[in-house]
Amino acid sequence: MQNQEFTFTIYSENQVGLLVRIAIIFSRRKINIESFNVSPSEIESISRFTIVIHETEEVVKKVARQIEKQVEVLKVYYNTNDEIVWQELAMYKVSTDQIAEKVQVERLLRQYGARAVVIRKDYTVFEASGHREETDKLIDFLSPYGLIEFVRSARVAIIKASSGFHEKLKEFEEAQPGEEAVENEYLNKQEEVFSM
Repeated sequence: MQNQEFTFTIYSENQVGLLVRIAIIFSRRKINIESFNVSPSEIESISRFTIVIHETEEVVKKVARQIEKQVEVLKVYYNTNDEIVWQELAMYKVSTDQIAEKVQVERLLRQYGARAVVIRKDYTVFEASGHREETDKLIDFLSPYGLIEFVRSARVAIIKASSGFHEKLKEFEEAQPGEEAVENEYLNKQEEVFSM
């Protein structure tokens, strides 16, 4: 099997220490994490981790199973780039004098899908989003004009074939009710017996 890029989507309860335990799972297997993002999900109090690695599918399956064993983790998905819609945000800080003198800024904005976020006398900050190859092209373009600083965000991704995790969570709760649900069922049955 050949290494390729995989994106993990992990839904979990928002608990202290889980991020470290997940990172340790990758570290113990000597897997380099290319991108790591944690954000709120569509469900209140449930976090969504997006992690990008280069590995074989066999290794990815094992890692997914190991992550799912964590108590707070509700579900782990892994996908290839063809199975997700993804973006990264990049920001570029350049000398305002250099960029104004030597580059047609409007052309730059149109050609690379960038927009000016801050324009000051001493510097201008541009923002662009897209795949890594797209944001790297803008680095190459701006470098000769005094690229002062560059930063790129972690990946955010949505699974193409997903109907939403909240539906899966409902199915899970119906199939395996938690202690409170079981206790409520028991109490309801007891009330029925006493009301007869």
